[in-house]
Amino acid sequence: MESSRTVTTTKTPLSPCFVSPSRSSPSPPRVVVTPCAACKILRRRCAEKCVLAPYFPPNDPIKFTTAHRVFGASNIIKFLQELPESQRADAVSSMVYEANARLRDPVYGSAGAICQLQKQVNELQAQLAKAQAEIVNMQCQQANLMALLYLEMDQSPPASSELVHNAFQSGMSFLDDQNNNFGISLSGYD
Repeated sequence: MESSRTVTTTKTPLSPCFVSPSRSSPSPPRVVVTPCAACKILRRRCAEKCVLAPYFPPNDPIKFTTAHRVFGASNIIKFLQELPESQRADAVSSMVYEANARLRDPVYGSAGAICQLQKQVNELQAQLAKAQAEIVNMQCQQANLMALLYLEMDQSPPASSELVHNAFQSGMSFLDDQNNNFGISLSGYD
């Protein structure tokens, strides 16, 4: 009685397709090839040296579908063939990211998301500068109050005019630095 044996190999990074040989007799092994997601969606035979197979595995068809909708299969293939193999995985990731962004925002794509984030950064920097200006203002007020307290108590303040002057100067230099760093004007925040 012959025993039946099934051998399954896993995909290696260089192998374009999944191969699952099975042996039931001493006859030559029968090879069942599962095409990559790109070839499956395009309904074509997945060649042994398929350019798309390493980057679009059969278990993730959405990745190719998204990129295919925006760029088209021939453009993806052409683009990958022009790149060295070391850069292809990053290029595919970028194409899929841009394709997802284009499907969400057909006009601006990922540039729209970047612009929105930059606008948020600018708004947060303006809020930070305003808060820092308020802190400096409070420090100046505190120095003034301390000088007044010393005067009320008929004590000589420890160089009160110097204390107020130094607090004011440090506050002004701080605000100048912030204006230069962020390129914003605090005139609208009075």
